[in-house]
Amino acid sequence: MAAVYWLIVFVVLLGIEAATMALTTVWFAGGALVAFVLALFGINIQVQLALFVIVSFILLFFTRPFALKYVNRNTVKTNMDSLVGKKAKVTATINNVEGKGAAILNGQEWTARALEDDRVYPVGAMVEVKEIRGVKLIVSMNQEET
Repeated sequence: MAAVYWLIVFVVLLGIEAATMALTTVWFAGGALVAFVLALFGINIQVQLALFVIVSFILLFFTRPFALKYVNRNTVKTNMDSLVGKKAKVTATINNVEGKGAAILNGQEWTARALEDDRVYPVGAMVEVKEIRGVKLIVSMNQEET
């Protein structure tokens, strides 16, 4: 009888995953499938529950990051995420020690800081946006450009 319950849990979890596409319940469905197979072989319920939890969390923690990377790779980046990797033109010397610097990106002027504290980028230099912290561009230059 336990096999039937595990099969129901498996189907319900897959149904929730199909409805939400959030990549959350599918990992627990994998655990339910393992527990279902154990129930078919007559393994006791405590072992079934333990392996359900263990397999579910192993799938969740070790495969979810890879799945998210490949499933969401065609997602269009929006807002600030879309600026990372773009080129910007320095309009005021970027110098972290002096706490100054600015760059133009997509027609807007941003406060800018160097990724490396010891780097100084002169006016007119083309830099690449590495990240955005608050309202500041964190920039760097490719090695071949320096």
